[in-house]
Amino acid sequence: MTATATEPLRPARLWQRYRWPIVVGVCFVLAVGVALWTGGGDDEYGGDLDPRNTGPEGAQAVAKVLDGEGVDVTIVRSADELADAEVDASTTVLVTGAESLASSTVRHLRREAGEARLVLADPPSYVIDEIEELDTRISGDVDDVAADCGDPLYDGLALTVDTATAYEREGCFPTDDGHLLVTGGSGTVYLGAAEALTNDQVLRGDNAAVVLRLLGQEERLVWYVPSLEDTVDGEAVSLSALLPRWIGPGLWMAALALVALVLWRYRRLGPLSTEPLPVVVRAVETARSRGRMYRKGGDRAHAATALRTAARRRLAERLALGRQASEDAVIDAVAARLDRRREDVAVRLSDAGPVPDTDARLVHLAQELSELIREVPRG
Repeated sequence: MTATATEPLRPARLWQRYRWPIVVGVCFVLAVGVALWTGGGDDEYGGDLDPRNTGPEGAQAVAKVLDGEGVDVTIVRSADELADAEVDASTTVLVTGAESLASSTVRHLRREAGEARLVLADPPSYVIDEIEELDTRISGDVDDVAADCGDPLYDGLALTVDTATAYEREGCFPTDDGHLLVTGGSGTVYLGAAEALTNDQVLRGDNAAVVLRLLGQEERLVWYVPSLEDTVDGEAVSLSALLPRWIGPGLWMAALALVALVLWRYRRLGPLSTEPLPVVVRAVETARSRGRMYRKGGDRAHAATALRTAARRRLAERLALGRQASEDAVIDAVAARLDRRREDVAVRLSDAGPVPDTDARLVHLAQELSELIREVPRG
């Protein structure tokens, strides 16, 4: 015999049970609201590495220093503006915010760059794949990484940034994961330490000197900040393109390891043991368990209703009324058998009777019901 019991959840109980999820949810909503409120400034150009952004993640300092050194800095923000910029061999084209590029805009960029020197600041892997095959890895805590390459332009200089992307190709500024500045087979220059351009980190180590030598080689710099509005209708970056190349083989290896673990544990568990059912549970244990649950929940009304229902059922059996006898029928029969006023009997047996407000009164009700059952003779 098995027994289950449910109890109504009052507002106080609901709060006690779900208070931590509610608190965490409210804090999350408040945090998002504060972030949107504080981050929604009046600055039109607030993206990372934007040459007009004066914030820590912006790159206005680099743009102004290049302009002060005599480099003609032209900022373009769309494919049409790039086409009108009249790029030639004496121009360096710098692309920041490359995550806004798609297949069509990458092709447009390469076509419009022509013979110009093209520099991509930390482009995502799917953009690199549109140009050439080049593996990348994330390098953390790049601290004072020397150039250590054959290019005399960077002799004696070192990069220091929080995080960077390393490329598995020969270049400058080597780390354990690859080089931070490389020139691809297509002639495109990849700068993995793009944080060196930011207002916050440009003054670290030799970052400023590296950036000025990288971008100030030509008389003119076209700073291209792509826009998602230039993408072709329906063209979007798929989730698979954003994932690293090793994620597919990694998932297959994890799946095979899971299958091997299941087979290994299955063999160790051995044959299943059998047990005759149903398992017999003594009625007194069930009653005590329900009583402890009601007591823990402080629901005396539910406990009183359960006591009165059980008492009416036992009285109906004593009076041969059947288990389906109604509450009124049982009360009338008990009042008639004991020659008592119906109201006195209903106070004890009716679910509409008074609800005990203390544990002592609940125990007293149980005692009165037991005494009433003993007083009614069978028959």
